[in-house]
Amino acid sequence: MSVVGVLFLLFFILMFLSVPVSVALGASTFITAYIFDGPDELIDLASAIFSKLDKYPLMAIPMFILAGNLLSTGSSARRIIEFAKSLVGHLPGGLPIAAIFASIIFAAVSGSSPATVAAIGSIMFGAIMAEGYPKSYAVGTITTAGSLGILIPPSIVMIIYGVTAEQSIGKLFMAGVIPGLLIGFMLMAVTYIGAKKLGFKKEKPCSWKERWQKFKEAFWALMTIVIIIGGIYGGIFTPTEAAAVSAVWAMFIALFVYKDFKLKDLWNVFKSSAKTSAMIMFIIANASIFAYFLTIHSVPDMLTQLVIDMHLSKVAFLIAVNILLLIAGNFMEPSSIVMIMVPLLLPIATALGIDPIHFGVIITINMELGMLTPPVGLNLFVASGITGLPLKEVVKAVFPWFLVLLLGLILITYIPSISLWLPNTMIK
Repeated sequence: MSVVGVLFLLFFILMFLSVPVSVALGASTFITAYIFDGPDELIDLASAIFSKLDKYPLMAIPMFILAGNLLSTGSSARRIIEFAKSLVGHLPGGLPIAAIFASIIFAAVSGSSPATVAAIGSIMFGAIMAEGYPKSYAVGTITTAGSLGILIPPSIVMIIYGVTAEQSIGKLFMAGVIPGLLIGFMLMAVTYIGAKKLGFKKEKPCSWKERWQKFKEAFWALMTIVIIIGGIYGGIFTPTEAAAVSAVWAMFIALFVYKDFKLKDLWNVFKSSAKTSAMIMFIIANASIFAYFLTIHSVPDMLTQLVIDMHLSKVAFLIAVNILLLIAGNFMEPSSIVMIMVPLLLPIATALGIDPIHFGVIITINMELGMLTPPVGLNLFVASGITGLPLKEVVKAVFPWFLVLLLGLILITYIPSISLWLPNTMIK
C-alpha cells in the first residue's frame, strides 16, 4: 500500500475508534512517517509544527476570541439585540428577524460562530417563544444566523485560510462582507415570509426617538465594528493588530463604560479564551503536519495533474468541491478541514483560473454549513445546550434555514463578483 493510502487508512481507523479529529490527524501522520521514512522524518515533522505555527497572523485568533468572550459575557450582546429589535421588531417575524440582524452585528465583533449563537440565542430564544412563535422557528433562526460569525469579518476561519493559502487576510475580510450581508438578508426574508404564513402581523414600530435611545445604549459595543473594520480598511493597523485593539477595547467598555463585571471576573473570561485558543492551535498544529506530509509526497501536484488530464471544467470542479466540503463538514471541525483541504484544492482552483480570495469565501461558507450538520456541527450542540432541546429536534428546526444558506452558497460560488467586487474596488 502507498504512503498516502496508509496515512488515510490510519486516520479513518482512529476516527472510527472515536479518537478526537485533531489527535487522529497528528497520530496518523507520525505513525506513517515512522513506518516509511524512519525516525529522522519525525524530527522534520516536529520542526514543521513550529514553522507552521510561527505565523504572525495566527496571533489574531486568541485576541478575537478574547474580545468575543468579553462582549458576550457582558451586556454588549443584550444592547445590540435591543437596538436590532427597535429597527425591525415591528415586522411580521420581528423578533426572529431581530435575532438574525443582531447576529450579523455581533458576528462583526466576535469572529466566532458558536460565540454568536450563545450570545444572541441565550437572550432571544425565550423572548421569541414568549411572543408565541413555534419552538422550531426560534431555534432555527438563532442557530442558523449564528453561523454568519465565520463569514462576516473578523473571521477566525478566514485567518486560518489566509495563513494556509498565503493570501491577504485583509482582502479576505473585505470579500466576506457582501456575501455575509446577502445571506443574512436572505435569512431575514425567509423568516418574514414564514411569519406572515403563520399569521403574525405587523405591529406599531418604535419611534425614531426610541431607536436613537437604543442606538446610544449600544453605541460603545457597535464602535467595536468601526474600530476593527475601519482600522483595517483605513490602513491604520493590520488584522492582527486589530484583534489586539478589539480585545483591549472590549475590556475597556466592559469594565469602565457598561461596568458589566469587575476585575476579579476577568479570570474566568481569560481562562475560557485560553482554552478555546489552545484547542484551535492544537488543531492547526496537527492538521498542518498532516497537510505538510501530503505536500512533501506530492499529493497536491498529482491531484492537480489528474484534474487537468480529466479536462474538468471550472463549474464541475466547484460542484465537486462544494460536495466534498459539505461531506467533510459532517465529520470534521472547520480549522482541520481548511488546513487539510486548502493545500490539496487551491492549486487545482488556481490552475482553473479561480481567484484564491473567491475560493476562500466559498470554503468559508461551506464551513458555515458544516457548523449546522451532525454529528460534529458545533452550533447544533450550542443551540441544544441553551434551549434544552435534543440534538435531533435542533437539526430538524435548522433545516429550512440551512437550505437558504445552501442557496446562498450556490449564488456566491458561481457569481464571483459578489465576493470580489468590494476588495477589488477598495484596492483600486
